Amino acid sequence: MELIFKRLSQTTNSSISFQSSKSQPHLPLFTLLLSPFRQTLSVSFPIQTSIAMTDQEVGKGSPKSSSLSPYEEAMEALSSLIVRRTRADASNVGDQFNLLFDYLKMLDLEESIANMKVIHVAGTKGKGSTCTFTESILRNCGFRTGLFTSPHLIDIRERFRLDGMEICEEKFLAYFWWCYDRLKEKTDDNIPMPTYFRFLALLGFKIFAAEQVDVAIMEVGLGGKYDATNVVQAPIVCGITSLGYDHMEILGNTLGEIAGEKAGIFKNRIPAFTVPQPEEAMHVLEEKASQLNVPLQVVTPLDAKSLNGSRLGLEGEHQYVNAALAIALCFTWLKRTGHVGDIDLEQTDTLPEQFIKGLTSASLQGRAQIVPDQHINSEKSNGLVFFLDGAHSPESMEVCARWFSLAITENNPDQTLFHQQLDNSKFSHEVVKTHNGERVPQGKSTQILLFNCLTVRDPHLLLPRLMKTCADHGVYFKKALFVPSLSVFNKVGPQAFTLSDSKVDLSWQFNLQRVWENLMQSSKGKIADTVSEELKDDLETSASNCEHSTVFPSLPLAIKWLRDRVQQNQSIRFQVLVTGSLHLVGDVLNLVKK
Repeated sequence: MELIFKRLSQTTNSSISFQSSKSQPHLPLFTLLLSPFRQTLSVSFPIQTSIAMTDQEVGKGSPKSSSLSPYEEAMEALSSLIVRRTRADASNVGDQFNLLFDYLKMLDLEESIANMKVIHVAGTKGKGSTCTFTESILRNCGFRTGLFTSPHLIDIRERFRLDGMEICEEKFLAYFWWCYDRLKEKTDDNIPMPTYFRFLALLGFKIFAAEQVDVAIMEVGLGGKYDATNVVQAPIVCGITSLGYDHMEILGNTLGEIAGEKAGIFKNRIPAFTVPQPEEAMHVLEEKASQLNVPLQVVTPLDAKSLNGSRLGLEGEHQYVNAALAIALCFTWLKRTGHVGDIDLEQTDTLPEQFIKGLTSASLQGRAQIVPDQHINSEKSNGLVFFLDGAHSPESMEVCARWFSLAITENNPDQTLFHQQLDNSKFSHEVVKTHNGERVPQGKSTQILLFNCLTVRDPHLLLPRLMKTCADHGVYFKKALFVPSLSVFNKVGPQAFTLSDSKVDLSWQFNLQRVWENLMQSSKGKIADTVSEELKDDLETSASNCEHSTVFPSLPLAIKWLRDRVQQNQSIRFQVLVTGSLHLVGDVLNLVKK
């Protein structure tokens, strides 16, 4: 183990250089979606930078078991920080927000964060998409970017992206142990170790500071006011995405209360942008902004014509709102960091080339993602296709249903699925997309729902929205499959996945099944509710099989059942919508891509 960390020390102790190979672009003028400013873009690029970490800074970590790899050892240490979420208040010492500033002192991050050029984004829906668009735009403008998002789907390193790529394992381990060991040494009973997400946010700040990024795009994990990312006292610009009912057990039961928590990222006189919101939420945002002299502006959805015939890299009509917010955030960041001058911008309706490239090349796993199962030994390469979207609120469930319905009902036989590589690491994920105009081939198809959600969600709000929206588009699920989570709550990394557990509690899945069956019964006569012949047999592996739904004791058994159905019915295309939880989406990706 000492040799391993010696190797890490040698890697990080040497100078690691980064240099932009891009030449300075000429950015055309454009009309910002809402902004009264009139500026032209003059982008300067980061010069060559280098970093060095000493052996002492790298951290050593304490090996617990020779059977663990260095990465697994780090995941074990990280897992030890996982506790149940509670609202930040004085009654819970480990959750007091002010402790975060003690951690910053311990990690010598105060000055680094004060000098960091941060874009801070909160919201209920669309945070990840907005941050992804924002990062892609500024990277295509030539800046060195850092992107912190959550949750991850397969690997924890997805949360930390440098220039659009997830951080490599060697760097991750070096920065991880540097932070973990220093905090272990300096914390005590009065200032305990930070909890899981707080540690990850601190680690993100450390990575971005050491890697000398030009811009750090920080996605709020939960809420805003008490979120670990909110240690940033002077961001360049803030954004609030669409608000809705989510995490109500923590953020409050009304849209006003939820909006108040999200507006907690507003800082005195720092410009902020939001998207059209429900009246109750918008009123609170405007009130909070007024109290802090925050110039708050509302963007309007991006006009597709602004993309000069290209398409957004992220699928779904709702992404035009997220893209508009990202454009406003990027434009304001460029202006406030000295890269934009004040002249008239109304000479053209098109976006700068770098903005268009950023918007059209953005990629994000688990959101409107289409992945054919590569494990099927069938003449039909698309005999089993997974449509994955991590929607988990009533509003996002409706958006997901519209996307799924449109994605499967187009009938141009010339449609092809194409692959886009996100990065070149060994944990890279192949994203498969369909764009409007590229359509699913004709032929018999069967739609199946694969669903799970956290117990804090209300399936009586989620499932009816999903079913009704699909039915409105003429799409009916022949079977709904309910499965427990494959990953466990208190573990991170490869050891977090348990493929079988005979003692798994399925009471929640039975509850989901009852909700679905009741919906199907109440909808009789309105929807096609007959079960297809190809789905009737071989359900002995299920825990509970009803007319319209099945509970499987594990996700792998559900996947196996689907693959068996495809092998036995090779003339039929099985289209499986995976939704309700990003954790479920990650679990499916982890299995399908193995």
